Amino acid sequence: MKINKLLSALSEYFVSYLPDTRGLSKNTIISYQYSFQLLFEFMSTHKGISPEKVTFVMLDSDTVSDFLSWLEKDRGCSPATCNLRLAAISAFAKFSIKKKLIEAASFYSEIADIPKKKVQRNSEIKYFTKEEIAILLSLPDTRTKIGKRDAVLMSTLYASGARVQELCDLTVNDISFGVETNVRLLGKGKKARLVTVPQNCSILLKNYLCSRNLNISAPSDRARHVFSSQTHEKMSISCIEEIVKKYVRIAKEKYSDMFRQERYSPHSFRHSIAVHMLECGESLVVIKAFLGHASISTTTVYASVTPELANKYLRERGKAIEAVNTDHSYRQDYFSSLPFLKRITKT
Repeated sequence: MKINKLLSALSEYFVSYLPDTRGLSKNTIISYQYSFQLLFEFMSTHKGISPEKVTFVMLDSDTVSDFLSWLEKDRGCSPATCNLRLAAISAFAKFSIKKKLIEAASFYSEIADIPKKKVQRNSEIKYFTKEEIAILLSLPDTRTKIGKRDAVLMSTLYASGARVQELCDLTVNDISFGVETNVRLLGKGKKARLVTVPQNCSILLKNYLCSRNLNISAPSDRARHVFSSQTHEKMSISCIEEIVKKYVRIAKEKYSDMFRQERYSPHSFRHSIAVHMLECGESLVVIKAFLGHASISTTTVYASVTPELANKYLRERGKAIEAVNTDHSYRQDYFSSLPFLKRITKT
């Protein structure tokens, strides 16, 4: 039987090269794998080629460019996300050429010719207003098992500011209930951070775990993932993307004068809490720690959303870090002001 050189190289790339030679984190590797999962999905549904039959030669510049366009137009991915998918494919192309695979020569050359999509930094901040957040979290039918899961999932996504992969990885063991409820999130570079979620979100999480018969004190249950799909114990990124897409679509249909951005993603919840924190008077230093950003420069992009936030940033720039308020109590006060949560917590 003829060996598929591309699949063989991919196997070595993910099994040994990335984790052992490169020492990349689990989440980074999962992100790379997801890029190829999407690529194979595209090849199957739009080119009629099953994954096991995809070869290096088939992945020419036209095909990969079509794949990137599909991500943007059909799946609603931002130019920045498309560039991440292209970077994952390019990294594999470099690995393949280093392995001196003759079949990979044209593949490497073709990928190198594909330009990155132009990213406008300000236009990338797709966030929901406070009113839009309230609407989205009120849409799931919490009388059903799936609806209750979706309501709690989106509430946690917003309240914690979690990245979508961080939410996929969240286990019962990562949640500590008490006077304050802390959620442990494992971010980029295996860096963990604790975030405090408001009481209303805490009640939602506790009730949801009870509805799934998950005992927070039982060692066997503490290893279980908080959010599961109908088919898998651990929810995937694509599953959460579809959940968000579903409720955004419903919201756009019901509220045509709102949700004006063309595309939203799970990351929009993270953007939203950051913007709302700034609007409530929180400092960029606090928001940086809350979101788990490595650099304050990443956080300052939120200051460009509105002139008011830009002015707040300019006023704050001259302060020493010690002089900036780091009180986290805003989350309790702000989150409790969203009336939809009162309805959800009683269901």
